[in-house]
Amino acid sequence: QVQLEESGGGVVQPGGSLRLSCAGSGFSLGTTAIGWFRQAPGKEREGVSCICCSDGNTWYKDPVKGRFTISRDYAKNTVYLQLNNLKPEDTAVYYCATDFVRQTSCSGNWLSTLRPNDYWGQGTQVTVSS
Repeated sequence: QVQLEESGGGVVQPGGSLRLSCAGSGFSLGTTAIGWFRQAPGKEREGVSCICCSDGNTWYKDPVKGRFTISRDYAKNTVYLQLNNLKPEDTAVYYCATDFVRQTSCSGNWLSTLRPNDYWGQGTQVTVSS
């Protein structure tokens, strides 16, 4: 059974850092691209980053470029999202997801194709507040 489980969220002050984890089970990370999304209260869910393929190519949404870093650990079958220099507007529930459609790269276009019936974790809350 394919499962994704996020962890690592919390409450931090502006400028702080968190590392989110997305642990996969029932599949191997190397077989699919993994995306990170977030949804703030009253807003639509948006894709913020993804990682793909044997070369580990990555993509970031403009507002998080230079602050967020996505990586993966095959031994732990886990994808990480390091959040640095957090801002109040980063407050949201963060989700990881995949669709098991073979990709040659990941991008915002791929993230926009993921649907609710694809594979999603339950989410982890990130709150940035002073």
